[in-house]
Amino acid sequence: MASRNPSTSTFKLNNGNSIPAVGLGTWQSADSQTRDAVSYALQHGYRHIDTALNYQNEKEVGEGIRMSGISRKDIWVTTKLDNPWHHRAFEGLDTSLKDLGLDYIDLFLIHFPCSTDPSDSSKHLPDWDYVKTWQEMQKMLESGKVKNIGVSNFQIKHLEKLLNDPACKVVPAINQLEVRQYYSRDPPYHLNLLDYCKSKGIHCTAYSCLGGNSSSPINKHTNLSDNLVVQKIAKAKGKSSAQILLKWGLQRGTSVIPKSVTPSRISSNFDLNGWDLSGAEMAEINAIPTRVKVVQDDWMPIKVFFGDDE
Repeated sequence: MASRNPSTSTFKLNNGNSIPAVGLGTWQSADSQTRDAVSYALQHGYRHIDTALNYQNEKEVGEGIRMSGISRKDIWVTTKLDNPWHHRAFEGLDTSLKDLGLDYIDLFLIHFPCSTDPSDSSKHLPDWDYVKTWQEMQKMLESGKVKNIGVSNFQIKHLEKLLNDPACKVVPAINQLEVRQYYSRDPPYHLNLLDYCKSKGIHCTAYSCLGGNSSSPINKHTNLSDNLVVQKIAKAKGKSSAQILLKWGLQRGTSVIPKSVTPSRISSNFDLNGWDLSGAEMAEINAIPTRVKVVQDDWMPIKVFFGDDE
């Protein structure tokens, strides 16, 4: 099916490859909703689908890819190695490939810098860390099963340790982060981290671009589309609040992976070509004072988010 709004916008990575600027996120998407959303998104122009072993929907993502009728070679698929699989990374990769029904992954990420004991989620493996995991990730590039490797939720502390280790032969192509307005101001969460990643040639992909699920108790104040400043700019430009927030992310230099299972919203979130936010509008959004974070680390055995990046 031809796209109403074909997008050729990409960001070039440090290895010469290019990632689509806008992708479909699938966190908290379930069962047939995931399959149908992936298929619809691909049929309407998307070429990047983001999932993870932890999301427990890789099988449905694969079904949606095949149902779409879009050639595999034209689709960028990102998935992630879950915490309990760090010391058996190749097994985790093969599990994801099997569930997705694919021969290779375009981008494979370490989901969190946390090596969890698979027999006890309250414990961190005493003899394993993400540097050892990265050594295994590097080998995957030679296997042909993975085209690009990167990290997710890594802070400056983690990246410094990784990049300064002699075993690190490949700089991560991408760091996928929670990068959005409500969590990006002074004190500068991700402002320093984004600058740091840029200085190292690491591209950043933003998740939770539109905030969290407003029906969830922990996310009840994170619906960014309700912000009056965002709504004012959206009305003035004849766009949705979600479009304004996504364009803000793109103009900051991050790729974005908004999640939706609603066809109209999937289409709207991709309709970002042919217009831009002015410098004044970007400044207005930057000046929004509220700061809320969706993804926390209290469910993991170690802390992974630090005040120096917040």
